[in-house]
Amino acid sequence: MWTSTQYRRLVRGSAWYDLIVMAAFTTPWSFAALHGVLVSVSQAFSLPGGLPPFEPMHMLMANLLGSIVCVWAVLRIRDPQQVFGRYDAVGRFLFAAWQLYALIHGASSLLVIFLFFELMWGVVQVLPVRTPSRASLAPTRAAQNP
Repeated sequence: MWTSTQYRRLVRGSAWYDLIVMAAFTTPWSFAALHGVLVSVSQAFSLPGGLPPFEPMHMLMANLLGSIVCVWAVLRIRDPQQVFGRYDAVGRFLFAAWQLYALIHGASSLLVIFLFFELMWGVVQVLPVRTPSRASLAPTRAAQNP
């Protein structure tokens, strides 16, 4: 169970993860470089399910994904509300479902790394948050008598 302060830090941490991981997806040039690195890693480790060359529509979808995820991440960094963490968890479970679908249908096994983190961040963001008790919200006697 999280305290509200811990949960806010968690929401902010998941947002920083998204921003760092997805920043390279935001432009055609940065994604082309990332794609090259991922192809090299996949080939170096002989991973099943290679990465296809990207056509303009593939690039557009990757850039749209990167752009919206980065905007969502900045919102959660600036204002890590509990409700944003809950919505983010739902989004992560949806992403994980589609990543699993892609893996089942032959996508690169590099996707397993991203799937792990989607599930991990999703699970920790659906855990309960402790509501402060009335006693902890009441001003202390020392604060009342300065």
